[in-house]
Amino acid sequence: MALLDPTTQGEVDLTAALVDPGKAPRNSSRARLIWLRLRSTPRFWVGAVIVVGMIVWAIAGLWIAKWSPLDQDLINSSTGPSTSHWFGTDDIGQDIYAETVSGLRKSLVIGLIAGPVGTLIAAFVGAFAGYLGGKADAVISWLINFLLVLPAFFILVLLSPVFKSLSFLVLTAFIAMFSWMIMAQVIRAQTKSLRDREFVKAARFMGVGTPTIIRRHILPNVASLLIIDATLGVVAAIDSETALSYFGFGIQRPQVSLGVLLADGTPSATTRPWMFLFPAIVLIVLLFAVSLVGDALRDAVDPTSGNTRD
Repeated sequence: MALLDPTTQGEVDLTAALVDPGKAPRNSSRARLIWLRLRSTPRFWVGAVIVVGMIVWAIAGLWIAKWSPLDQDLINSSTGPSTSHWFGTDDIGQDIYAETVSGLRKSLVIGLIAGPVGTLIAAFVGAFAGYLGGKADAVISWLINFLLVLPAFFILVLLSPVFKSLSFLVLTAFIAMFSWMIMAQVIRAQTKSLRDREFVKAARFMGVGTPTIIRRHILPNVASLLIIDATLGVVAAIDSETALSYFGFGIQRPQVSLGVLLADGTPSATTRPWMFLFPAIVLIVLLFAVSLVGDALRDAVDPTSGNTRD
């Protein structure tokens, strides 16, 4: 059986649409509508341009630097911005510009890994809980609720001796492990409303396995929520790393992150403000830009969410 899709003026196979919602015109039309809303949102482009620019700067910024993060210029230690040291130097003569770029690079890596990984965990845990139901749902829900009541920051503080001596990627993994529970609850609720839909029933009656149904039919229908969560998860992961490193529980020297630089510059914020000011500006601009992208995505998916502001 074929239906006429008014958005494309073409025929769409109804059976294929029931079995695979990714072939249904509704999904393609919704994705196109979201993109059209997003494309016409100025704050999305402002945030996206800034984020891309900071990623390029983090990758290439050290190529144009006169100093590496570990170099020391003892003659010009504790000096302000100059032609030799664009952001000034710290107490031991290390270049603040080189350290800021290196710290930005680590913060971006942590955010861009931990945010999406946390969303991925939430997607599969929530989808399996909502689709399976029964005892499996009860056990998974109990686990999610248990993890939600744990103070994640203090757990990471207690675990800090484990990742202090290891790669910062271990810290990234720990941040991701404590960032998925709320979205898992949302995906669980959404999956419960999807599992009785016609296309899911059709796939189940045809003998399609649970993992395949979740991957092909459940997750694509909650993809917009997952994209928003992954974007905002980047902000949360960078915030977590910055806070941990600022209080001495995250990345430690000789490695640097924006949190480490802020901690080093805080005692000198009034006497040598360049030590604190430049890393702080970079962090604020980065978080603001990513938040703009996430806010625009949320409004594109749910236009009513922005009515109170508009």
